Amino acid sequence: MSNEAKDSQFEYCVSCLGAGYVGGPTMAMIALKCPEIKVIVADISKKQIDKWNSDHLPIYEPGLEEIIKATRGRNLFFTSDCTQAIIDADMIFVSVNTPTKKYGIGKGKAADLKNWELAARDIARVANAPKIVIEKSTLPVRTAHSMLRVLHANANEKKISFSVLSNPEFLAEGTAMRDLAKPDRVLIGGNTSKEDQHAVERLVWIYEHWVPKERILTTNLWSSELSKLVANAFLAQRVSSINAISALCEQTGADVSEVARAVGMDGRIGDKFLQASVGFGGSCFQKDILNLVYICETFNLKEVAAYWQQVITLNDYQKERFAQRIIKSLFNTVADKSIAILGFAFKKNTGDTRETAAVYICKHLLHEHAKISIFDPCVTSEQIINDFNEYEALPDGFVFEKCVTIHKSAYDACKNAHAICVLTEWDEFKELDYKKIYDSMVKPAFAFDGRNILDLEKLHKLGFETYGIGKPNVESVDMTKVSTV
Repeated sequence: MSNEAKDSQFEYCVSCLGAGYVGGPTMAMIALKCPEIKVIVADISKKQIDKWNSDHLPIYEPGLEEIIKATRGRNLFFTSDCTQAIIDADMIFVSVNTPTKKYGIGKGKAADLKNWELAARDIARVANAPKIVIEKSTLPVRTAHSMLRVLHANANEKKISFSVLSNPEFLAEGTAMRDLAKPDRVLIGGNTSKEDQHAVERLVWIYEHWVPKERILTTNLWSSELSKLVANAFLAQRVSSINAISALCEQTGADVSEVARAVGMDGRIGDKFLQASVGFGGSCFQKDILNLVYICETFNLKEVAAYWQQVITLNDYQKERFAQRIIKSLFNTVADKSIAILGFAFKKNTGDTRETAAVYICKHLLHEHAKISIFDPCVTSEQIINDFNEYEALPDGFVFEKCVTIHKSAYDACKNAHAICVLTEWDEFKELDYKKIYDSMVKPAFAFDGRNILDLEKLHKLGFETYGIGKPNVESVDMTKVSTV
């Protein structure tokens, strides 16, 4: 890559450290909307960068491939040379992974900031001119202050100034490109100094290329950082709330979909995130809530911490409850029985499997010695194998090849299965030939809909024993009528 970042055709240069689910799509949208800006996406993983430079992108998002093809090589560039990306840039987005800590103080709750600090130290070490540094990763409150300390402590001899801003992402996987193109709001947090306010203005200038100014909110740093955690906590809270009601519906004969519709028509509540399911997943919800819990505990806000912890507790309960329903329905044993898992991604329109409910359901079933058959239209076999290999709660002696089979079609996964479990709401699962699937299964055949996307009444008439989240029990099928369907 040329060291002359500001070529005659570019007014400005933006780099992003981290080529993941946030960095790649966000920078692609900036490149599309700001052709006069040179955009560089850098990552220490050459394998990841090679994928971004190929015809097989490392992530799946509707609309992303078209934008990459339109901008890559024009004003969007992917590189594993992070040093040059830092040198070339006027503005640096930091979008590195900040997982939940698995060790030490805050284990299981606090964010692991190792990658973030390494990025800050690399910027300080390499920078040879003033830089605007943007927090794009989800970080705890007051992380920006810590980043400034690291930057200035390591760059004092160079007499270089840094401005640190917070610009959290509010993307939903599966609709990320739409969320980037037409965001509900863009949030930018900065200090009140003259230099930092100038940095805020530069970032606002970028977003104003396509976002109406009234949707660009500027706040102080701490409010911006906290807003990201709170937004995800509120959304996850709604999911756990409706899932809690789904358990009550099953006991009372109420239908959770009807309850959600009635409640959602209240203008004060709204109908978003009221779809009962087997539980939420993804990279953000659980991680951010646990981070929020840890922060509250740190400030001795025990009751507040307990409140948000319950959102996670309900989500875990929902997954365990679903698995137990499968086991109970199959005569209290799934040993050596084949269970077909339709969908392994945590939601449709993405290949992301982080914190997916599917792996938790499979874990419970594997502990009962079930045989698992998996089909997902987007998740690769490599990813599924990695998820099982990295999972710590599998039964002793677990051998993937003996216990789990990955299939290339839903029909193959369901063949000779005792039960099918829909765990991702892929639209194609609604259109499957369930008569064909039923005929290929061991009888009695069971269907467990963890996303409430199937017509259970229709499946029941075909002969299935059915179960939906928060749905009334369907009476046992009248076998004398099955042949007429």
